[in-house]
Amino acid sequence: MKEIRQIEYLSKEYLESVSLREKILRKPLGMHFSEEFIKKDSEDYHFALFFDDKLAAILLMKPLSSYVVKMRQVAVESVYQNKNLGTDLVLFSEKFAIEKNFSRIVLHARATAVNFYLRLNYKIISDEFIEIGIPHFKMEKILTIS
Repeated sequence: MKEIRQIEYLSKEYLESVSLREKILRKPLGMHFSEEFIKKDSEDYHFALFFDDKLAAILLMKPLSSYVVKMRQVAVESVYQNKNLGTDLVLFSEKFAIEKNFSRIVLHARATAVNFYLRLNYKIISDEFIEIGIPHFKMEKILTIS
């Protein structure tokens, strides 16, 4: 059974999500989270997808202004990848953003994830740039109430 919900900073679920993000996003690059980086998470909305009560995916959203929010730190546990869980989590976060009156989502997509976001109607709005040592593109989606 699948469940998506907002989780609280420093909760048990949050600590699990840090482990998942480190495993999927940082360790393959030989990186680890610093204490400073973790402190910045306190400013974000945290959304977790649980599959059979196990953390399967995580996504953070950082408000940049009253109408723009930045999606970041999207990670799906390896065994759950390619099962549309990432898509479900992104769509959930978009609905949340609309409810909070955000009208635009921006993100820095790893080059390997660009096609995933293109399928969800995000647009590339920058040339390729290097972030954390790998190629990224800035992308955005203008949110509309449906």
